[in-house]
Amino acid sequence: MGKVYIVGAGPGDIELLTLKAYKLIQSADAILYDRLVNQEILSSAKKNCELIYVGKEDGKHLIEQEDINRLLFYYSKKYNNVVRLKSGDPFVFGRGGEEIIFLHQQNIDFEVIPGISSAIGVPTHASIPLTLRNVASSFAVITGHEHMDKSQSSIDWSSLKGIDTLVFLMPVSNKKNIAKKLIEVGRNPEEPVAFIENGTTSKQKIFITSLMKTSISPPPVNTPTVMIVSKIIDTIKDIISLNL
Repeated sequence: MGKVYIVGAGPGDIELLTLKAYKLIQSADAILYDRLVNQEILSSAKKNCELIYVGKEDGKHLIEQEDINRLLFYYSKKYNNVVRLKSGDPFVFGRGGEEIIFLHQQNIDFEVIPGISSAIGVPTHASIPLTLRNVASSFAVITGHEHMDKSQSSIDWSSLKGIDTLVFLMPVSNKKNIAKKLIEVGRNPEEPVAFIENGTTSKQKIFITSLMKTSISPPPVNTPTVMIVSKIIDTIKDIISLNL
């Protein structure tokens, strides 16, 4: 039985891949990779490495998690070094937690390699701090895929009123409803919002707007996009404008 490495590939820029992740990709016998993994990273794999696409798109699970688990089991029997390559960090909405539970249950040796999450790496690259002295001292990372219906959502929306900076991952299909929900629970309708599309890459685009405008007519962003809600954006808007 081989060993499975759950590896974070970072937010997009290949140079933000960790050195340890890079070395494991070079030595892997098989790599199971997600949709948002930079294709340049895969070119670092050795010639006889088996590359298996297990990506998901806009919440559509083309390959179910149970099938991915079965593939991990299969390739760990077939090869010594198997890399499960995930965009960002494996444990930030990456289902890495589910996979290590499965591997543990199957007595398969594994190791988790952290990656730079897009929740932090993308705003930082765009010069948007998540905390700023005397302006914001707390932040939260929230999935943008949750149901907006209170009976179905696992998000405590009312608690988000008291957090200074909110970072939503995968918000594209829900961005209008997210803004409406935040206004509904008491966030300032004029609070600034930043959308960062293709963060850390040469295709990066930044859109600055407000909660109210987002709730009515959000900017036309595509995946992958990170949504940031924070009064910090007003404080440093002149700096952000340099990246627009």
